[in-house]
Amino acid sequence: MTTRTPLAALLALATAVFVTSLTETLPAGVLPAMSADLGVGESAMGQSVTVYAAGTAITAIPLSAATAGWRRKRLLVTAMAGFAAANTVTAMSAHYPLTMVARFVAGVAAGLAWALLAGYARRLVPVAQQGRAVAVVMTGIPVALSLGVPAGTFLGEVLGWRVTFSLMTVLAVVLIGWIAVAVPDLPGRRGQGREPMLGALRVPGVAPVLFVTLVFVLAHTILYTYIATFLDRLGMGGSTDVVLLVFGAASLVSIWFVGARIDRWLRALTLASALLVAVAAGLLAVPVGSSALVYAAAALWGLGWGGAPTLLQTAVADAGGESADAAQAMLVTLWNAAMAGGGVVGGILLDHFGAGALPWSAGVLLVPALVVVGLARAHAFPTRKGYAHDPAGTRAP
Repeated sequence: MTTRTPLAALLALATAVFVTSLTETLPAGVLPAMSADLGVGESAMGQSVTVYAAGTAITAIPLSAATAGWRRKRLLVTAMAGFAAANTVTAMSAHYPLTMVARFVAGVAAGLAWALLAGYARRLVPVAQQGRAVAVVMTGIPVALSLGVPAGTFLGEVLGWRVTFSLMTVLAVVLIGWIAVAVPDLPGRRGQGREPMLGALRVPGVAPVLFVTLVFVLAHTILYTYIATFLDRLGMGGSTDVVLLVFGAASLVSIWFVGARIDRWLRALTLASALLVAVAAGLLAVPVGSSALVYAAAALWGLGWGGAPTLLQTAVADAGGESADAAQAMLVTLWNAAMAGGGVVGGILLDHFGAGALPWSAGVLLVPALVVVGLARAHAFPTRKGYAHDPAGTRAP
C-alpha cells in the first residue's frame, strides 16, 4: 500500500514559514516610509528587524519547553494568532515604542512556530519521506525573500506600509483556517522540561550542527542585510531587486534539488551548500566591477543558501533523536541570534572597513563551517543516512 504525501498540510506549514520569514524581513523593504511616519531615523527603525530576531532568540527554548505537552495544532494556531495580533498593532501604531513591542511579540510567535514546524512536518510522513517533507515546508523562506519582500515593498510604495502589514494579518487569519481544516493534529511530548533541553547538547552530533548553523547564518546575514549598500558601492544600487530575484530563483532550485536528495546525501549536500556560498562571497570580494560576475555570484549564493535551512534542520533532528524537539528549539535560538548578530557585525564592518569587507568576512566565517561538516561524519553529518538514533546516543542499522 502506498502512503500519500499530505501535500495540503505541508503547504500550510510552508505558508507558516513564509509568514514568519516575511514578517521578520518586511520592514527592510518599507524602512524609509516607516521611519518617516513614526518620526525616527532609519537606523533606529532598522532595529525593528533586530528586536524581532531577539524576541525569537530569547524565547524559543523556554517556550518550547513550556509547551512541549501541547497538541501541535493548538500550538501552531496560537503562534499564527500571535502573528495576526502583532502585525495588526504594527499596522495601527503611531508610536515607535509600541511598534517595537509589537515586533518583539511577533518574534516570540516566530520562536514558537519555528521550534515546532520542522518536527511537525517530519511526523506527518513516513521516515523515508521526512527530508522531502521538511524541504517542502522550508520553501517558505526563499519565496518570502525572493517574492514576498519585493511584493511587500511594491505594495508599501503604492498603498502605504500600514496596508502591507494589514495584509500580513489577513494572510495569518486565512492560514489559521487552512491549518484547522488541512493539518492533522498530533500530540505533544510529555516530560520535556529543562533537563531534556540542556541534555540535547550532550547527544552526539547536536553540538556540531548547532555550531555550523551559527556561523553559516552569521556569514549569510552579514552579507544579505547590507546587500543594497554593497551593490550601491559597485554602482548597481538600482539593480538590487534584480540581484535578489536571481538569488531567490536560485534558492528555489536549491530547495527542489535538496528535497529530492536529502534523504541520501545529507553530508555531501551540506558541504556543497557551504562551499557554494563561500565561492559566491569570494566572487563578490573580487573588485572587477563586472555586473555579470555579481549576477553569477547571486546565483551561486542562492544555490548554496536555499537548501541550507532544510539541511540544518534535518541534520539536527536526525542527530537529536528523542531530543529532536529540544535540539530544534536550540537551533531556532542560534539561528535568530546569528541573524541579529549579523546585522550588528555587518554594521560595524561597514562603518570601520567599508562595504568591501562584507563578502570577505562571510567567506572567512564559512571556513570553520566547512571544517566541522567535514569532520563530524559520525553523527552530525553522516556519510550515509538510514540509521536510527537511540536515546543512548548510539546508531544501529
